[in-house]
Amino acid sequence: MISHKLSIAPMLDWTDRHCRYFYRVMSKQTVLYTEMVTTGAILHGKGNYLAYNKEEHPLVLQLGGSDVNAMTECAKIAEQQGYDEININVGCPSDRVQNGKFGACLMAEPQLVADCVASMQNATNIPTTVKSRIGIDDLDSYEFLQQFLTTVSAAGCQHFIIHARKAWLSGLSPKQNRDIPPLDYDRVYQLKQDFSALEISINGGITTFEQANAHMQHIDGVMIGREVYQNPYMLAQADNEIWQAGTEVKSRRVVLNEMAEYIDRHVVSGGRAWHVARHMLGLCNGLAGAKQFRRYLSENANAEGVGGEVLHQAFDKVLQLNPSMSSI
Repeated sequence: MISHKLSIAPMLDWTDRHCRYFYRVMSKQTVLYTEMVTTGAILHGKGNYLAYNKEEHPLVLQLGGSDVNAMTECAKIAEQQGYDEININVGCPSDRVQNGKFGACLMAEPQLVADCVASMQNATNIPTTVKSRIGIDDLDSYEFLQQFLTTVSAAGCQHFIIHARKAWLSGLSPKQNRDIPPLDYDRVYQLKQDFSALEISINGGITTFEQANAHMQHIDGVMIGREVYQNPYMLAQADNEIWQAGTEVKSRRVVLNEMAEYIDRHVVSGGRAWHVARHMLGLCNGLAGAKQFRRYLSENANAEGVGGEVLHQAFDKVLQLNPSMSSI
């Protein structure tokens, strides 16, 4: 069983396999999610959209789609490839997602979501979960949300990740939908009271482990997104702060050493250092020299033939401005 106390949100163009490996170097227990992958990409795409590093477990595939047969087929493929869980996207409000009849617009069709869950669960031995909003457009009453969970949980879904904002499917961009609709944490807490047998995780606006632990007085788990991407080194504290693991916290230097080795392997396989380094720009945020670290990577990591040494060269900019710090 996966402990969902802390997970990293699926973020398009961000949480690829290189980003996830970076996060796993810092936290062994945090649950990692893929970017949303559509059923069409899996079934008809030319690349292997489900590729990952074996170190990434526990790992969840977030799946975008609404055709029951296609969702089921993709669930079987994901299980064969070793994913620990599959999560159905019922929260993304972008036009592309709406045109494909998946994402947040599916909140208006709970029976269709339930049909997908039932079929996917019956076809695999790994859990199917759902990530949703608290409502969409004018369908934003607590009763609507309650009925959505009632219908979908009856089909076998036992874990819901709730972004504690409604989504406006027209009038707001996806970026605006992450900030403008007000957060309503109490509504998610109420869900846990009314559905005590279900596992309920909360997402939206959470930036510290102190906040995460406060939320877990009311619900089962917390999902953090943009804050971790912008300040990734916070994950080095995750296992101790969330699970009280009592493990040694890796310094940034240790993290960089491991990631430099990873970059070298990636370059040998035909990749570029920038594919990995772009996710690491925030590693030194909060330290003198963080700006120089970001600039050096941005200007040098995309050149052909550059390997993991680019991380050490960038980190030297930080060390020069922190001479009194023996371990950072």
